[in-house]
Amino acid sequence: MKIVVMGVTGCGKTTVGAALAKSLGIEFIDSDDLHPESNKKKMSSGTPLTDADREPWLQEVSNALQKHESVIVACSALKKSYRSTILAGAPTTKFVHLSGTKELIFARLSERSHHFMPIGLLDSQFETLEPLDSEECGKVFDISKPIDEIVREVVLWIGR
Repeated sequence: MKIVVMGVTGCGKTTVGAALAKSLGIEFIDSDDLHPESNKKKMSSGTPLTDADREPWLQEVSNALQKHESVIVACSALKKSYRSTILAGAPTTKFVHLSGTKELIFARLSERSHHFMPIGLLDSQFETLEPLDSEECGKVFDISKPIDEIVREVVLWIGR
């Protein structure tokens, strides 16, 4: 089983992804750790990444998925083309899209510290986001619910 927990910054990808991995007894990878330093510096300065900036990072995400039989990866995967890059190397990957209102996510980001992604990039994340379509293997989950409830819903969805 290969799952990418996706969504805009501050939606809970790392928190839900880690809890889901623990629940399933499989490895968790935060794709933030796979970003090249140049990407982290660019985002820290308040500059959104370009598709060209994201390409090597998305390839690393795909490579990480390929290396594991079962793994949960937290990755924004905002555009369908980004998800296609991931799927090129790991075609059985399922996407768990964590979705919430901009107001809720802004409130969460306002409480977060020590992260390279500044709150000012939230608007660009929402502008970039392309929701899952019917051709993609994935499902949207509401982040206004408690984490344990989201994890239960995802576990039910994946059929474990």
